[in-house]
Amino acid sequence: MATIKEIAAAVGVSSAAVSRVLNYDETISVSAETRAAIFAAAEKMGYKKKVIYPRIDHVALLYFTEQEDELEDIFYQNVKDELLRQAKKMNIHLQVYYKKDGMENIPRDINAFIAVGWLDRKEINRLYHICKRGVFIGTSPDEKLFDAVRPNMDSFVTQIFDYFIEKGHRRIGFIGGPDYNIDTGKPSTDIREWSFRLSAQYYQCLNEDYILIADKFTVDEGYRMGRELLRRDPLPTALCVASDTLAVGVLQALNEENVPVPDQIAVFSINDVNIAKYLSPPLTTIHIDIPIICETALDLLRSRVLYGGKITKSIFVNGLPVFRKSC
Repeated sequence: MATIKEIAAAVGVSSAAVSRVLNYDETISVSAETRAAIFAAAEKMGYKKKVIYPRIDHVALLYFTEQEDELEDIFYQNVKDELLRQAKKMNIHLQVYYKKDGMENIPRDINAFIAVGWLDRKEINRLYHICKRGVFIGTSPDEKLFDAVRPNMDSFVTQIFDYFIEKGHRRIGFIGGPDYNIDTGKPSTDIREWSFRLSAQYYQCLNEDYILIADKFTVDEGYRMGRELLRRDPLPTALCVASDTLAVGVLQALNEENVPVPDQIAVFSINDVNIAKYLSPPLTTIHIDIPIICETALDLLRSRVLYGGKITKSIFVNGLPVFRKSC
């Protein structure tokens, strides 16, 4: 990485001039050409300003997951680990609190919080009473109260459906799982199922027999849904699966019955967990960028703590399809 001294030598000005220009000091008397040359040299030489983050203490990381499947737990573990890594770099002190320990374990003097997982209405209201500066990752239980950063699941499913249509498929199936109502705790329609139904209606190829909803996002439930799908005659020629965890079980069921993937049925999933590339066949899936999600959440938290504001923000993070042999 270039230094200010090296940029100054390249442009032919003093180090002080370079420093003041790069720090947007409007009082310095340099020509527009010199100013432009300094910025151009800094970009070309890979100069990056050292960012000094003000320290933020007493921030709670609420790790409120209840995953019963190892693959789903790995995804959330990666989110937690990435948050801790980036928070350290940003000078944010995070203390982890787990759902099993209960809400009463959360100190009442926290400055802010980041929540990963699912909270019911009672827990959300209590949390709001403790601290009003919070960011949810993966869910947005109450957008009027708290900021949120979520993978754009609606867009993911739309992309998958559009891809299948482009490839000529008309018999398109969906295997998903439930969302939960924060007020009742009962299952509700997940955004991925909702998006799939809208896309199927738009393309006039909605078939209720091809929509299967598991009780949970687990490999075992994916396998059970895969076995149920095999009872359909004819089978769909393409299958959108709401998560890689479910897709692992679905592929197992299809492989047991010697249903060739993708020749007879193409499979497209969401998450891009590490094991996806090692399945048989390797799984086509949409990659969710955990570092970007965590960086966005921490930026929201810093802004909320340092600058305040009453308007909450909900940010959707897009993903990229990773094409492998299941499509």
